[in-house]
Amino acid sequence: MNWDFMNRDWFTEKGAKIHIVDTTLRDGEQTAGVVFANAEKLQIASFLDRIGVDQIEVGIPVMGGSEKESIKRIVNMGLKASIMAWNRAVISDIQESLDCGVDAVAISISTSDIHIEHKLQTTRQDVLARMSDAVKFAKDQGLYVSVNAEDASRSNMDFLTEFAIIAKHAGADRLRFCDTVGILNPLTTFRYIKTLIDAVGLNIEMHTHNDFGMATANALAGIYAGASYVGVTINGLGERAGNACLQEVIMGLKCLLNVNMSYDTTLFREVAEYVARASGRPLPVSKPIVGSNIFAHESGIHGDGVLKNPLTYEAFSPEEVGLERQIVVGKHSGSASIRFKFNHEYGIELTDEEAREILARTRELSINLKRSLFDKELMYIYEEYRREQG
Repeated sequence: MNWDFMNRDWFTEKGAKIHIVDTTLRDGEQTAGVVFANAEKLQIASFLDRIGVDQIEVGIPVMGGSEKESIKRIVNMGLKASIMAWNRAVISDIQESLDCGVDAVAISISTSDIHIEHKLQTTRQDVLARMSDAVKFAKDQGLYVSVNAEDASRSNMDFLTEFAIIAKHAGADRLRFCDTVGILNPLTTFRYIKTLIDAVGLNIEMHTHNDFGMATANALAGIYAGASYVGVTINGLGERAGNACLQEVIMGLKCLLNVNMSYDTTLFREVAEYVARASGRPLPVSKPIVGSNIFAHESGIHGDGVLKNPLTYEAFSPEEVGLERQIVVGKHSGSASIRFKFNHEYGIELTDEEAREILARTRELSINLKRSLFDKELMYIYEEYRREQG
């Protein structure tokens, strides 16, 4: 096997283009208990377009009503991104999508035996026929077509390969490989995707779920194997444990795989906060890439290191994702952090003795309060110390 793909510069050298497909407005809204207002959908679509995502999956037209109306309104916003609607492998669904004016459709049908037998209650041959007929109809209407192999990760590989070949012959532009219940691991993902690409030669989109906490890792493994599209949602919103997170995948591609990215990552924190409020799903402080603690440093060793050179404890700069570095003062702080905090934020130059004394009092109060200290509390400690010194 040629292991050149493991080189960090492999993607750059090959001129690989990875396409981001965001499904926050479809799969993200399918999160139990989440409903976006129509105005919120338009705002999210606008944010995604400003970030520069290649395709936005905006919803399910056959639902009708306000769902269909919001899709039409997004189509009419004049966004640069391709606008995709989700459909079953049913011609009447695709007709509803056409009525909305989208330029792309996802045609979804299950490929695993457990789904075919228990959900669809049909046969493999019927699945192939339904999919093929739907794809041909959509292509006859001039649409871009993604064929979604639902539960692909639990499908028989010989049948999945046959499914992909028939989809390609019917005119499909790509295959969406769905890890519907999130049971993949990166090694298995790589093997499955490489097998499909070698056998079929069709563009593959990774669509991974996070049930075992590996959605982003599996998405990147699929890219390593040759997939050129990756489905994501803002904040990793999605059914059960969620989908691969847009912010994690893009920064992973940029910083870990060295893929040349043109997306505006400086919007990440702002967009994350907006979707967190709109979805009613609070943004954890430790959320990778965009959590408020990602660039917060309290430990004395870490604080000292990052003040000397941020790269000692930061993989990328906070400004890249719309955040700011925070020096947090508490039990684990060191004197370097204390002096930096007072000098740069309060305009007070501490002596070595003052820094040591204030640090000792800071640690004691932090233990008593079981948290880091607020600015006013630090200033109280400083003022009390100065009064004692006369």
